Amino acid sequence: MLKKGDKKLIGAWAFYDWANSVYSLVISTAIFPLYYSAITEDKSVRFLGMEWNYPDTLYSYALSFSFLIVAFMSPILSAIADYTGNKLKFMKFFCWLGGLSVITMYFFDDISTVWIGIVCTILASIGFWSSIVFYNSYLPEVAFPEQQDAASAKGFIFGYIGSVILLIINLAMIQMPDFFGIDSGTASRISFVMVGLWWIGFAQVTFRKLPNNVHHRKPEKDYIWKGFAELKKVAIELKNYPTLRNFLIVFFLLSVGVQTIILMATIFGSSELGLETINLIVTVLLIQIVAVAGAAIFSRVSAKFGNFMAIKITLCIWIVVCLSAFMLDKDLQNVDLYFYALGGFLGLVLGAIQSLARSTYSKLLPETNDSATYFSFYDVTEKIAIVLGTFVYGFLIYLTDSMQYSIVSLGLFFVAALIVLSRLKKTEHVR
Repeated sequence: MLKKGDKKLIGAWAFYDWANSVYSLVISTAIFPLYYSAITEDKSVRFLGMEWNYPDTLYSYALSFSFLIVAFMSPILSAIADYTGNKLKFMKFFCWLGGLSVITMYFFDDISTVWIGIVCTILASIGFWSSIVFYNSYLPEVAFPEQQDAASAKGFIFGYIGSVILLIINLAMIQMPDFFGIDSGTASRISFVMVGLWWIGFAQVTFRKLPNNVHHRKPEKDYIWKGFAELKKVAIELKNYPTLRNFLIVFFLLSVGVQTIILMATIFGSSELGLETINLIVTVLLIQIVAVAGAAIFSRVSAKFGNFMAIKITLCIWIVVCLSAFMLDKDLQNVDLYFYALGGFLGLVLGAIQSLARSTYSKLLPETNDSATYFSFYDVTEKIAIVLGTFVYGFLIYLTDSMQYSIVSLGLFFVAALIVLSRLKKTEHVR
């Protein structure tokens, strides 16, 4: 078994980002939402005995429901996994759940099978985000504090590169279906299968190397109830670590902005700025490619100036992104070029802030055997932030009939995060 700090172990851990990131790009952001909209355009959908005249609302609710499920499940599952030592088994289960659910999306081929797309959307989201809880919690077990910034950045870089490669292949199939002897709809459905196989297949590299039950725990008969007890204990322990507790507040505030912008960027470009699908896809690819450089650059910035300073810089850039988006208008000449530029700045800080937040939180953790339970708080914080962010975004659209005020409101969350972060005290491992 590889020892903590071994480059091969860190590499195998980071490779799970290569495996699963295709879900977040191809399924969550690019191809599936466009495919779903094409199938349901100008149609009503019947689901759970109800008639949905706005199918996009049904899709949005499905995602929200999945995030609520994950927010409820992850603290319980991670506490149980920590107590029983079966962290790897849980990670494998949710990987397979997510991957198989994505593959099953292949059978969503017309309006009568929308229910398959919705159910698989929920299950795939639960599988993806639940597996990430256990994946993140492995970081302090595979890397020492001084290695964790680079290890976290390595994972995000792997993820961005892998997802871009598969997205380009999928887009080639969809844009040139005749070359492959299929139609564009079938090409999209084959893309879903490829994502699931990619995710499950490459995850095996990680699963072969990661340790299981490193603390040699033996589960007792009442381990489920012990899991709840461990969760409660960690909740109480957070009071003794004010820097860690307050960093969770920072993470919550920045996640409201970051995650909502990720989910809504293409919708903003399409509905508010009237951009074509090809413009949006090019922007998505640009964001992913620049994010690779951003994660690497800010990993070095954090090494030289400290995690807190690096995050502060990214927050300032996020604020500029929000203000710039607020100033864009569909009647602006060359608005597509301005949107590309905005995507470039967003990519620069997207990978950086996610990587830095994960490694900073890991460094702030106390010496503990309950790392998965601590990371469940991290995960739940992010999911609740997504629910709040999407609600605020949608509610302001309802009030103002414009997405621009929704965008600028997200900038206020970045400002609040910057203020709270500026008040945090430096620690032995984080400065």
